[in-house]
Amino acid sequence: MEIRKLTGTVGAEIFGIDVSKPLSSAVLTDVRQALLDHCVIFFRDQQLSMQEHIAFVQQFGEISTSPVYKTLESHPQIMPVIKEATDTGIIGDTWHTDETYQETPPLGSVLYARQVPPFGGDTLWCNLYRAYETLSDSMKTWLDDMWAIHTNEYLTGNIAARNEGRSTKLLETVGVNHVSQPVIRTHEETQRKLLFINRPFTHAFEGMTREESLPLLNYLYDHSTKPENTCRFRWQKGSIAFWDNRCTMHYAINDYPGQRREMHRITIKGVKPR
Repeated sequence: MEIRKLTGTVGAEIFGIDVSKPLSSAVLTDVRQALLDHCVIFFRDQQLSMQEHIAFVQQFGEISTSPVYKTLESHPQIMPVIKEATDTGIIGDTWHTDETYQETPPLGSVLYARQVPPFGGDTLWCNLYRAYETLSDSMKTWLDDMWAIHTNEYLTGNIAARNEGRSTKLLETVGVNHVSQPVIRTHEETQRKLLFINRPFTHAFEGMTREESLPLLNYLYDHSTKPENTCRFRWQKGSIAFWDNRCTMHYAINDYPGQRREMHRITIKGVKPR
């Protein structure tokens, strides 16, 4: 197994592993440590059936089903992320951390490329440890005991309009959900602090109005996603991205009009942030 860092701050590619086969306990430990060290890890040239994709992910934790998007009828563990050539929109085209409007947001996700356009469709990730660590000491102290309200209203505000022009569909039965999360989260495995807010799902600081909250929230979003705190991954057929949802945000770029793209995503259950 070889690990090559993608940037100086986030992301690494792993070579020498066929993830379609069960991993030994030693290799599994090394891959998990690579995820903790680099926040998002990538594999190239993998050939996976749907069941092999599921089996790979199950080695890292219990699989969770999307609470808002439709999954495959044949394999409900898998959420298809598809853009047809005629589609105008995609999901994930803003900086976000998945499902923070849930009491227990996911530990992470494993996204597998089954069909990609010849160019475009890259995905970016940013490091939320570093976002916290590069704040001033005064800002860290101020934010340390704060909580924020997270909601899925960004998704549920107009489901019909969001589903129009997109092949990855929201469930029509999705209800509105609100939950309070710590602004500064402590990662349960690394024990490192990180900035745990994101633009689409963080509504306001607890005890403050949205109008009062937005100036600081917008500063923190921009601070987190400075170019030097990000990596950019160019997809190929058979590529895998495995990200730690607890300490990253990601952004899917919609820059391939008229091209088809099909990805399969499986998500791992997480715990209540603290």
